[in-house]
Amino acid sequence: MTFKPSYKSKRQLPDLPFLWSLLELRRPRFRKPSSQVLTVHEFAQLAKRRVPKAVYDYVEGSASDEISYGWTRDALNRVEFNPQTLVDVSHIDTTVEILGKKIDLPIMFAPTGYTRFMHHTGEPAVAEVAAANNLVYGLSTMGTTSPAELGVAVPQARKWFQIYLMRERAATLDVIAQAREGKFEALILTVDTPLAGLRIRDLRNGLTIPPRINWGTLFQVIKKPRWWFNMITTKKLEFAAFRGWNRSLVELAGVIFDPSINTDDIKWLQKQWSGPIIVKGIQSVADAKRVAALGVQGIVVSNHGGRQLDRGTVPIEVLPEIAKAVGKKVDVYLDGGIMSGQDVYAAIAMGAKAVFIGRAYLYGIMADGGRGVNRVIEIMKRDLVTTMGLAGAQTIVDIHKLGAKLRP
Repeated sequence: MTFKPSYKSKRQLPDLPFLWSLLELRRPRFRKPSSQVLTVHEFAQLAKRRVPKAVYDYVEGSASDEISYGWTRDALNRVEFNPQTLVDVSHIDTTVEILGKKIDLPIMFAPTGYTRFMHHTGEPAVAEVAAANNLVYGLSTMGTTSPAELGVAVPQARKWFQIYLMRERAATLDVIAQAREGKFEALILTVDTPLAGLRIRDLRNGLTIPPRINWGTLFQVIKKPRWWFNMITTKKLEFAAFRGWNRSLVELAGVIFDPSINTDDIKWLQKQWSGPIIVKGIQSVADAKRVAALGVQGIVVSNHGGRQLDRGTVPIEVLPEIAKAVGKKVDVYLDGGIMSGQDVYAAIAMGAKAVFIGRAYLYGIMADGGRGVNRVIEIMKRDLVTTMGLAGAQTIVDIHKLGAKLRP
């Protein structure tokens, strides 16, 4: 039987005021403002357009064939939550206590080298965002702002200082003294760099120590006039903690990485620094137990963002076992591949107390300086709060209780 519809809509003149009310037209802009960016992935796309390829590759790239970082992101995408319903989530508390003081989100800024290379405002711009959002900022030994300069520029920020146990202990003692004078709260000891990782993108682009810039890289820079104008009209790019170094950068590289580092060196560091020490670069239960037994205050489960050993451990996969083994003795943090508030939730549900972000905020600063970094934090907070509400978690403690699992 063929159906013949008889009902027809009644036509009328369009309601123009109603149609106009649906439009949200803004003045056209040549550069997309941070306020309109909705994901960290969008910031990565913006960053790629706004800085030279060599700069973007330095942030985006990882070691050798870049397999580990791909595995890290894949594993984070395979975390499955355990939501509960019929829970009052009208008020969600994202605060967590870190070293005796609360921060507003379980997110900390990982130490990153060359930050002024990404944007001329550099480390102070990121620390300012950390202070404004009551978070912790980690300054790298390979930073382009010295501990003293950062302390003056952003005195209100909670600051941790990342160090290497260098071959020349005098050099280590010098940067420790700088951290002490700059009133840094804790040291982050990086232990997964006995040698420098093999980063093919950086070698191809000439970002070595010392730099060997080729014609292709130079042409990339010329195509980004805003970036290079800001670089040449602000203070020179340097490893600020080594300002006054009277030897070559090749010699500096040889001093920074010590292939003989072991647990005795951590004991030595504890004698030199009376404050908290967080050991970054733990990738196994055995190493976590060894380090926790030394009495440090925290460990960071990390594969250096895949930038050191390719095909190494995937942090989120070993996190639950490590947290179970040492979580009552030391704070356990996760680093690597965190790109959203859902990733933050996943890490906490799998056993981390908080996470460090690196690439995520560097995309923000490359795209729009401090405003970009702040927007990254807003996006991550939005994601985290939404995920907590939908999962039935009122607090960070609830996330731990609910837990999560890795899908095959």
